[in-house]
Parts: sequence; C-alpha cells; structure tokens
Amino acid sequence: MSEQTFNAMMLREEDRKTKAAIEKLSFDSLPDEDTLVKIEYSTINFKDALAVTGKGKIVKAWPLVPGIDFAGEVVETSNPNLKAGQKVVLTGWSVGEKYWGGYSQYQRVRGEWLVPLPAGLTTRQAMMIGTAGFTGMLCVNALENAGITPQSGPVLVTGAAGGVGSVAVAILGKLGYKVSALTGNTEKHDYVKSLGAQEFVDGPLWADPPRALEGQKWSAAIDTVGSKVLARVLAEMNYNGVVAACGLAGGADLPTTVMPFILRGVKLLGVDSVMLPLEDRINAWNRIVVDLPMEMLDGITARTVALAEVGAAAEAMLAGELRGRVLVDVN
Repeated sequence: MSEQTFNAMMLREEDRKTKAAIEKLSFDSLPDEDTLVKIEYSTINFKDALAVTGKGKIVKAWPLVPGIDFAGEVVETSNPNLKAGQKVVLTGWSVGEKYWGGYSQYQRVRGEWLVPLPAGLTTRQAMMIGTAGFTGMLCVNALENAGITPQSGPVLVTGAAGGVGSVAVAILGKLGYKVSALTGNTEKHDYVKSLGAQEFVDGPLWADPPRALEGQKWSAAIDTVGSKVLARVLAEMNYNGVVAACGLAGGADLPTTVMPFILRGVKLLGVDSVMLPLEDRINAWNRIVVDLPMEMLDGITARTVALAEVGAAAEAMLAGELRGRVLVDVN
C-alpha cells in the first residue's frame, strides 16, 4: 500500500505561525501504530477550529494532521479486539493535538482508542454527533448520576446553539427535562427551540460579573462557556444544584466566590471526554443511539465541508457565525 497517496490536511509551524495546507501523503508517512483506518467522516469542533487557525495553543507536536475525531472502517490491524472491515469511531486521546487525527483519508492510530460503531448508527451520523455531541451526552450522564431528574426543576444549557449545547438540549428535551437556553444570539432561538428548549435567558447581564449569589433559578446546568457566564450560572443555582462544566468558549478563567458552594451546596462537576476509559465511551455511544432523536441530526448539522473548506469553516466557528455541527467529508 506504500505506493498509493491520499489527501490530508497538514499543520506546520512557520515563524511561530500555523500554516494549514492539503498535502498528498503516502502510507509510509503515517504514524507507526497498530491499526489503519480508512476515514469516511470527521468534524470541526471548537478545539479543531483553534488548532487549524492557530488561535489556540492546541497543537503539541509538529507537523500534525488535525481533527480530534473521526469515523471510518478498519483496513488492517494487529489489535486482537478489532478486525478488518469493522466500522469504528474515535474521539479524544489527544488525537488532533499530540497525535495525527481525522483530517485525512487514512490514518494509523492505536486500536485501543477505537470504539466499535454502535448498531443503528452510520459513520456519517457518528460524526454529526462527534466529540461535541458525545460530550453533551456525558454532561447529561453527569447530571443524572448526581441525582437530577426532570422533576428537579429547570435545566440551563449555555452555548445552546453550539455543538455540545445542541445535542445536550435535544437529549434533555427527549428525556422530559424543562430546558432553558443561553445562546448569545436571538437569531438562533428558532433552531434551539426546535431541539427542545422551552425558554431563553439571553440578555446583557451575561456579559457582566454576577454578585456572589443571585436569585435561585436552576436545578442543574450544562456549561460550555466558562468565565463570567459560568460564574453567573453558579450564582443562580438552586440549593443543592448541579453544574456540569465542559467548555471554555468564553474563557478559561472563573471569576466567582465560594458562596454558591458553601451556602447553597452547589456542585460543580468537570466533564472530560479526552481520557475517558473505553468502557465508559462504549456505554455513552450506546446510550446516544437511544436518547438522541436521530431525526434531529440533519437539523443539528449546519453544513458539510470538504478538507479544503475546513479552514474557512473554522474561522466562521470562532467568529460565532455557525450553529450546530460541521461535518467534514474527507473524501
């Protein structure tokens, strides 16, 4: 197979700046790992957009094929738990950061990173969900494991029009929760309402630091934004409220106080999808098939782009011009 070439996006560092270009690669140039996958689809996540544009310190090794997730078919493997012809999905494990990722027509990765594609899900659907949607499912799991039920009260989702937020809203809505949404853009309300949101809380107050404690409003929240938004979410939580935090679209800082924690018993749960153990990944993917309304996926997926269009789409994502998911058809 070493004679054949295929397309991949390559990031190179030149004069401390990130340069992205589509290059022809050979199989000999791929990493020396145990499983070769023919990639069918990848996606653009917020972390991918930061990596491709060079606007975030995401890339840990140069040169790099970016793309933190992908779905495709095993071509060859020495991993005893996999076989040629098997459909698989990959998210996390620092792929697209330290290790070559999904913006390529073929990739070699460690077989232990791959999850068998759940029955009832296509590779295209898996990447319509992608790392963002997978993380949204993990956030819902975190709230449930902390005892939050539809009877507990309203659940707030911040960044509700983004990839994580869209899937979280759709799953919560199907499970019977009353979902409130923060989008930062009233033009996205119809879209988020179609996913299951029942009310919107957008307003100028979200740009300002909150008081140590605000009025109690939410039994739980899923936060993708961080910074002042997460600080206000914490200040507005009900007694014994639970917040699942998984993102930093608004910043990595957290300008808050201990008051919500020691006076209201609020719980702040961190949700990570990168190093999650394999068994938990399999369980989450299997649950997505059941609890995410698949008929909503076309609405959640804003557009499908080719490898050559990833750069422009990444810029649009960081500018807040997109909603939902962006699918990458590498072929």
